[in-house]
Amino acid sequence: MQLRLPARILDKTCGLAVRVALGLLLVCGSSVRPLAGESARNPQPEGEEPRLHTLWYRQPAGNWNEALPLGNGRLGAMVFGGLNEERLQLNEDTLWSGKPHDYAVAGAVNGLDEVRRLLFAGRNAEAVELAGRTMMGRPIFQQGYQPLADLHVKFEQPPGEAADYRRELNLQTGVARTRYRVGDVTFSRECFVSAPNQVLVLHLTANRPGQLHFDALLDSPHHHQVSAEWPRQLVIRGQWAGDGQDRALMAGVEGPGIRFEGGLNIELDGGSIILDQGRIVVRGATTVTLRFAAATSFRNYRDISGEPGSIWRSQLRRATRRSYEQLRQAHTADVGRLMDRVALDLGGGMAAQQPTDVRLEAVKAGADDPHLVALYFQYGRYLLASSSRPGTQPANLQGIWNQDLVPAWGSKWTVNINTEMNYWPAEVCNLSECHTPLFDLMDDLAVTGAEVAQEHYGARGWVVHHNADLWRGAAPIDGVWGIWPMAAAWLSRHPWEHYAFSGDQRFLEKRAWPLMKGAARFMLDFLVEAPAGTPVAGRLVTNPSHSPENAFRKPDGSQSMFTYAATMDLMIVHDLLTHCVQAIDILDGGKGRFEPEFRRELTNALARLAPLRISPRDGRLQEWVEDYDEPEPGHRHMSHLFGLHPGSQITPRNTPELAAAARKSLDHRLANGGGGTGWSRAWVINFYARLEDGTEAYRHLKLLLARSTLPNLFDTHPPFQIDGNFAATAGIAEMLLQSHQSQISNLKFEIDLLPALPPQWPNGSVKGLRARGGFEVDITWQNGQLTTAELRSKLGNACTVRHGAEQISLQTRKQTAYALDGRLSVRP
Repeated sequence: MQLRLPARILDKTCGLAVRVALGLLLVCGSSVRPLAGESARNPQPEGEEPRLHTLWYRQPAGNWNEALPLGNGRLGAMVFGGLNEERLQLNEDTLWSGKPHDYAVAGAVNGLDEVRRLLFAGRNAEAVELAGRTMMGRPIFQQGYQPLADLHVKFEQPPGEAADYRRELNLQTGVARTRYRVGDVTFSRECFVSAPNQVLVLHLTANRPGQLHFDALLDSPHHHQVSAEWPRQLVIRGQWAGDGQDRALMAGVEGPGIRFEGGLNIELDGGSIILDQGRIVVRGATTVTLRFAAATSFRNYRDISGEPGSIWRSQLRRATRRSYEQLRQAHTADVGRLMDRVALDLGGGMAAQQPTDVRLEAVKAGADDPHLVALYFQYGRYLLASSSRPGTQPANLQGIWNQDLVPAWGSKWTVNINTEMNYWPAEVCNLSECHTPLFDLMDDLAVTGAEVAQEHYGARGWVVHHNADLWRGAAPIDGVWGIWPMAAAWLSRHPWEHYAFSGDQRFLEKRAWPLMKGAARFMLDFLVEAPAGTPVAGRLVTNPSHSPENAFRKPDGSQSMFTYAATMDLMIVHDLLTHCVQAIDILDGGKGRFEPEFRRELTNALARLAPLRISPRDGRLQEWVEDYDEPEPGHRHMSHLFGLHPGSQITPRNTPELAAAARKSLDHRLANGGGGTGWSRAWVINFYARLEDGTEAYRHLKLLLARSTLPNLFDTHPPFQIDGNFAATAGIAEMLLQSHQSQISNLKFEIDLLPALPPQWPNGSVKGLRARGGFEVDITWQNGQLTTAELRSKLGNACTVRHGAEQISLQTRKQTAYALDGRLSVRP
């Protein structure tokens, strides 16, 4: 390895300026020449089978956006695969800035009536000023997700240049692997983060005895200490501490917060080990296994007095009693159990012989790569399984992967679309248990949100605004645009969807219904009657209201974001109240004794709710209650299309006029530059899938890959946000299978096969997608036409299956499979 730089320089220049200036591929002290006669575009060597579910590269990661993610829902790691140095950037999902805090403000309700009066009167600027003084939470910003530590492994390599380099992540096993050769020595590393054993494992091997020489050390951007514990363990202890200064949407907090600890244990075959000044020094080993466990003092959003040491020591002690092979087998079985549920084949498998970044560049140049789409789909499922497991925090804006002390938007839970978007694939893509951390978050927010509902609105139930953090902030933050009290209502469609797919009536009764009822209770108290002189006089509307983050231009030329009865609000209210009525009917079982009075309130409110409005000027679905002009017609948010997706209020079959108006709004937004961020483009895929336009859905999927996808296939806003990965995964599923037009309470389930199949996928198959009503579905097609389908009925519900103009009604039996041909006839 010809080039060495001081570690302090390497840490700051890793991958960008140094690579440009020196013309080398430099990764934290590693240099690689074009690999032993191979260019980065050469395919994998002969004898290596293409791994169809693997991201792989011919060079180390040059920066964080090229590293590969591992996780077990709680611990996260980004693997760089360097030569002279391996860096594992580490996260733990409860390490956040700040400390327990109540964001609600007593007496904030006192300005509400006047704000409403001003908005109804069209005095928007005055309403903004008053609301900014009286209705905001305290402080005005929330907290942010934090990095935990870095594990550095610094190698002494044999003389010579590296060749045959390969870095990969296998999505079916959750194992990241780095392999290369120096002279006649081949070095291999395998790394994974185990959910069964709650540890990170890094396994190092050399094919010749005694060739592993390295130093291993732990570091953290927080105040910390590293100590050695004889005979073979390092311990890192640290604590978040604030200086009271606000930073980029993160409130300043003074003093210490959450404590963290972690332990690194080493096991080696051959060679020697020395513990030296906070590092482990290994010389002359042949095989080495490093095990790392970590924990924080977080107990719950009100209590950070836990003892992390007892947690990680117990985890590490159990892990050291198991061999590497045992740890790996348990981990791969766990990941495989989730990943193997769904298989997607869109053809083009030979493309897997090329590195992933090369394929991505080809797509940017205009190529079609259906196998890369299938890989991206499985990557989204992998990321959800890696960032959201039962008992963990839910996936945030960056899943569980973050290296920054001040991450973009705090890496919080942004609940005016982004958090919800993270969980769109959970049910349809057969990862239902990964949905549960979101319900746990909602349980906490129902408590803090009840206080905000009372103090800020004088209302019952619970409310959440556009962001939440580890401390379960539910009050308005950031600015007046944060006065958007619709998040609890939107979030409540997630437990309802969990029931719709699973049919778990106990879950509906014990978990979903209390959350849904509380959110609906708030909405019923919050809705007000529009006064005479307004476009929807006498109807129930929300006030105050926003169409998230977007603005409108009034006839007098003034601009505002603050209004009443934004279209998205009306759609979310309709969605929630409709689902609550259905839930009551299911739980009542036709007896008329379960929540009869509340049901009457819901149906009365639905009957009086202001209608959706179509612009008489151009036929577009209006975003606001009045037909305002748009100062930013290409805005990234397309909130007024909520009823098309994720809602089901608008469908081509049942509401063709509204669907046509939604299509016009969508086309107009995109013609003016909409969909420019990764997550926004991913939402567009879902819109066109619901409009049953496979050509347009695919076009935007390809644009997502070409314009908003990083080398490691992370989505970028920019910067990195994981929501686009999840939404695009859900969008691919929507192109192949839809069931949102089902009538859940009436047990009338509708399953549409290949509703938005694009011509670029003429042949393919998908197995294991889920449909509402307790169905798993396999589909095969050739030349763009359905050839076979299999429905596995878990609950024995009746369903109508559609494909194009064909349909069939099936009265199924529980735990029975039904095979259909391309004409939807039942096959023997």
